[in-house]
Amino acid sequence: MDALPPDLADCANEPIRVPGGIQPHGRMLVLAADDGHLVALSENWPEPPPLAAWSTWLPERLAALQPGEAPAPLGTVTLEDGRRHDLTGHRLAELVVLEFEPAIGALGLQAPVYALARRFLPRMQEAATVTELLAQATAELKRLTGFGRCLAYRFDDEGHGEVLAEALDPGYDSYLAHRFPAADIPAQARALYLLNQIRLIPDATYTPVPLRCVDPAWHPRRIDLSWAALRSVSPLHLEYMRNMGTLASMSVSIVVRGRLWGLISLHDHAPRQAPFETRVACEHLGRLVSLQIEAREDNAEVATRLELRQLTLEIVSHLAESDASLRQLAQDPVLLRLAHASGAAVVLDNECWTLGECPAPECIHELTKRMANHGRELFHSDRLAEVLPDLAATPGCGDAAAGMPPLPAAGVLAISISQVHRHWILWFRPEVVQTVQWAGNPRKAMPASDGRLHPRRSFESWREQLRGRSLPWSPSERAAVLELRQALIGIVLRRAEELAEFATELGRVNKELEAFSYTVSHDLRAPMRHIAGYVDLVLDGEGRQLGERSQRYLGHVKEAAVYAGRLVDALLDFSRMGRAALKRSEIDTGLMVAELVRELSHQLGERRVEWRMAPALPPLWGDPLLMQVVVRNLLSNALKYSRGRDPAVIEVRPIEARPDGAGLEVRDNGVGFQMKYVEKLFGVFQRLHPAEEFEGTGIGLANVRRIVERHGGNVWAQGEPGRGATFGFFLPSRAQEA
Repeated sequence: MDALPPDLADCANEPIRVPGGIQPHGRMLVLAADDGHLVALSENWPEPPPLAAWSTWLPERLAALQPGEAPAPLGTVTLEDGRRHDLTGHRLAELVVLEFEPAIGALGLQAPVYALARRFLPRMQEAATVTELLAQATAELKRLTGFGRCLAYRFDDEGHGEVLAEALDPGYDSYLAHRFPAADIPAQARALYLLNQIRLIPDATYTPVPLRCVDPAWHPRRIDLSWAALRSVSPLHLEYMRNMGTLASMSVSIVVRGRLWGLISLHDHAPRQAPFETRVACEHLGRLVSLQIEAREDNAEVATRLELRQLTLEIVSHLAESDASLRQLAQDPVLLRLAHASGAAVVLDNECWTLGECPAPECIHELTKRMANHGRELFHSDRLAEVLPDLAATPGCGDAAAGMPPLPAAGVLAISISQVHRHWILWFRPEVVQTVQWAGNPRKAMPASDGRLHPRRSFESWREQLRGRSLPWSPSERAAVLELRQALIGIVLRRAEELAEFATELGRVNKELEAFSYTVSHDLRAPMRHIAGYVDLVLDGEGRQLGERSQRYLGHVKEAAVYAGRLVDALLDFSRMGRAALKRSEIDTGLMVAELVRELSHQLGERRVEWRMAPALPPLWGDPLLMQVVVRNLLSNALKYSRGRDPAVIEVRPIEARPDGAGLEVRDNGVGFQMKYVEKLFGVFQRLHPAEEFEGTGIGLANVRRIVERHGGNVWAQGEPGRGATFGFFLPSRAQEA
């Protein structure tokens, strides 16, 4: 063995499976699996082992051993000292490992496994909770082994062990409700607990007995002792035991669904042995407890999932009965119950709707952007400030520098509904301040005079307050929201199919309406002109013979016919806007606006108009002729509705620069409008002011919207009565079109 124990920093890398030695309370032989010749033996054999004397029965028993199985009892043998020893063996790929431990007398029906069946099994079935089950298990194991203290603890997701039950004699420290840090059991030790589910150390002050190889093809450090009960353990673990005031220990693994769920750990202030039959009973008890915990967790999981599935069906049913818009989810309180959350949010691209207690929308949008970078359909965290520490710099996400929690919500659970769009549903949980009681300070290293780091020497209660964490999201809750995701995707896809069918039908109807509109407006132009023309002929030829009233009536008829003709012309232009093919190119916006201003200025007469054009208008990507119609309409409207102002001020300016396109705004200081009527402005024949005050057909702005939307853009308007109006539009860039 090593002359100097390894440093604590090397603990995770110690060769604990191949220590090259055993504990001194037993002996070991290692045989070749193929021909049974001796490969190695422990150095506490006083003379060569009597293999020849066992040749009549040993080979047959060894043949029954299978690689990868736990050690099996092979009988009792008498060694040279006259003492009887229990013999167990297990097989590796190339070797057979035999272990000899001092035997106790034959117990018959008094064997611990029978006592276990009589006492423990009936009480185990009566336990109402996992904690009660573990309390009964610790009491029974303590009775079976005689150890002074027995602890049962469960590992959390970070590997920390929380003591849920204990049984102890007077004079032993209680660790109930304490936590042991994950660092106390390195990862490789946990893997060994999972493989070999019982381990005994009768005396923490022992001196290891080295293995000696008699076959030159082998070395003691190559012999895997993972399954061996006599395997020598890490010197650091022995030091850890002594620091804890423990000279004997035994551990029984609790394995649930193939995972190390926890441990039952026994301690004694003095050295203590546990015979093979007792260890067999303890191992059986551990397996029974593991099965009970697994069954109880499975039953609870099934019950919870059924409850959450009912809530999922309720949410989907409410959504299907509405317009199937995801924003409806933000109005359904059942959404909070599904994930036991205090708040929820629905994000559809740049829109956000919330329910309950949530961070600010700006914070939620930033959070969805960060989650999208992870590329997962499900994101969850019970300590969001640790996962995304820089999120607190976003408005609405708190101010860590001011001592506030970095986020209004400490936990988030989120599902992505689309791989193309930023469509998310999020649930939030508040911070739950936790006070954790550790068995010693888990972060305190203990340097010593020898220059090494040692296992911690203090196991006194040490309290820590954990901030910035919520209750964790359970597997049932995560599964429920994933099931909701699949249901919502199905609804969205079905809705998309319905909308596609509706859009196809609507497109067909629109084409028919455009054709009808074009035909009607085209065919009405001639009758309107005929009416006006015949009125002119009557007034010119017969006007002197008509009375003043008749001439006035005919004048009204002519005015109505002319106005109707203008309406028909405007309607014809409107229908043409939807039928003409777009011929896009880059438009010199500054030149186009300058030419239109010059054209309109010739029609002003005595009016004073102050034109204010930005010096650098952005180029637009669109049909030059149609976009000229758009800008002419906006400028004409600004001139018309600023009549009466002296001077009229009309500004043309670019919208804020954007990488996905460009646009213009036209602002005037005219009569303005009330914002509650803004949706009517761009409709056909919609007017907010009497025709007697402001002439027009009510189709100009409808043409503007139609042309801009055909380009894939959008229009808007802002106004205030008596304080002017602003009309603007945005067109996508050439890159967006591609």
